[in-house]
Amino acid sequence: MKTLIIGGSGFVGSRLLSEVDRTNFLNLDKNISPFYKDITIIGDIRNISDLETVFNDVSSVVLLAAEHRDDVSPTSLYYDVNVDGTRNVLQAMDKYGVKTLFFTSSVAVYGLNKDNPDENHAIDPFNHYGKSKYQAEEVIKEWFDKEPDSKSVTILRPTVIFGERNRGNVYNLLRQISSGKFANIGKGNNKKSMAYVGNVVAFIKQAISDSKRGYEVYNYVDTPDLTMNELVSQVEESIGMKVLPIRLPYSFAMAIGYVFDLISKITGKKMTISSVRVKKFCARTQFNASKVSSEFNSPYTLQEGLDRTLKHEFVNKQNDDVVFYSE
Repeated sequence: MKTLIIGGSGFVGSRLLSEVDRTNFLNLDKNISPFYKDITIIGDIRNISDLETVFNDVSSVVLLAAEHRDDVSPTSLYYDVNVDGTRNVLQAMDKYGVKTLFFTSSVAVYGLNKDNPDENHAIDPFNHYGKSKYQAEEVIKEWFDKEPDSKSVTILRPTVIFGERNRGNVYNLLRQISSGKFANIGKGNNKKSMAYVGNVVAFIKQAISDSKRGYEVYNYVDTPDLTMNELVSQVEESIGMKVLPIRLPYSFAMAIGYVFDLISKITGKKMTISSVRVKKFCARTQFNASKVSSEFNSPYTLQEGLDRTLKHEFVNKQNDDVVFYSE
């Protein structure tokens, strides 16, 4: 019996598949895996027929597939993939008697600038991604509650995930800082939670091997959280350079974001700067991850994860044939 990873051709899935015995795994993704073509089947979770072709001999599912960028258009895609796609996966699991699910949600379900929320905190997403992820969680909970004595569900709500080969928001931030001409916004005392991909994958592996009946939700954050000023210091130490201390007022940065929003709307092109990204950059993003830390020992510290990523991308300057673009 195999574990089916849905969405395993992306950043987290590729790292996970690199660290497991792949004879026991299958990958279903709408894109071919850049590394593991031999165990990859092309399929879209929006199509139930695509799912039903791969569930023979499957005992558990790791659902990673999602629409998660900041600028997905139309916004209905968030719900088509994240909610309806999840519902399709559960329907296929029921048809083939698969009872074990690992699902990656997001701390985006809590919204911005919340006071260190734990897993029981009120849900208050501020964007379509967070809303759709929580709706998917609700679909999963309803599915679990129909047979709670026989099913196993683990839901992970990670903060923003970074690491080697990823070209998401954290990479863009680290690239800007490492250029030596980084414009910080405000005082730089807002703390930013992050999660290193090596630790997230280690937790998923543990959850797969230790799966037991029940329904569990975990925040995932690599602590201690760093302020923007501390993150700049970490970059300086890892790459051996000083960063010019340039600061922009928040109101000015937001005005720039709105200008780029207008340009994006007029041209139809996606911009690296937007008002949403300025808000997220300046927001305090701290989450209580004491539950996961009581059950899991991460193999890397946050500083080690940052150092490995910075050296890979900006010191050794690896010319990767494959990189992953995310939020």
